[in-house]
Amino acid sequence: MLRWLIAILVLANLVAFGLASGMLGPLPASGPREPNHLNRQVHPEWLKTRPISAADANDQAIVGKAAPEPAVKASALTQ
Repeated sequence: MLRWLIAILVLANLVAFGLASGMLGPLPASGPREPNHLNRQVHPEWLKTRPISAADANDQAIVGKAAPEPAVKASALTQ
């Protein structure tokens, strides 16, 4: 019984390897996911990037350091 299970698992692995390596052609997910997405953009040349100012850079987290303190003042709630 265990021999058949091992044989079936080996066969399933060989089939999966063959399909993943492109034995039956390329997979459907290997092509472009949204081929018309770039064609539908409205004025992509209007998109501009700008550097972050010093004030905006203070809010950015730095890997390996503590999180920045928020610029919000807290107070006790009254009931």
